[in-house]
Amino acid sequence: MALRIPVQKDIGEYEEKIVGKMSLRTLACVSLGFGSAVGAAAFGVVNPSMAAAAMSLSSFCVVSNALRLNLFKLHDAGKDKKINRHSKHKEETTMVKTMKIEGMMCGHCEAAVKKALEAIDGVASAEVSHTDGTAVVTLSRPVENAVLRKAVEDKDYTVTNIEG
Repeated sequence: MALRIPVQKDIGEYEEKIVGKMSLRTLACVSLGFGSAVGAAAFGVVNPSMAAAAMSLSSFCVVSNALRLNLFKLHDAGKDKKINRHSKHKEETTMVKTMKIEGMMCGHCEAAVKKALEAIDGVASAEVSHTDGTAVVTLSRPVENAVLRKAVEDKDYTVTNIEG
């Protein structure tokens, strides 16, 4: 029974699979190690068999590290420690009010109304749309409709309705 020795075609298939997953930088490190080992052996600094062994070990380490890093998913949060978001404190209740506003024409109008509403104590956020003529206000605590209306009307816009 004959011992089967892989021919160049077989080795080439494995080489394509491995080299295809490594960067040019990795390949440059391997060739640098090879060049250093050959140079040291040629000038008699190191025994040629020791240089070959050192080069093989170096190449193995560089390639192994490159392949390991290819498997590392930097932005995958699957293995991150889970954060317990349940607090022992009583949850704050939020309230949402929708305001109908007339007179807003552009993004600057939206920004002015948003800034005026979010300046009110108790307003967590405000989403304003000049195209829909609305402002959806999220409150962290109760705020009177009159306070919301006054803040918008002080900016020279007309509040026609407040729901919620």
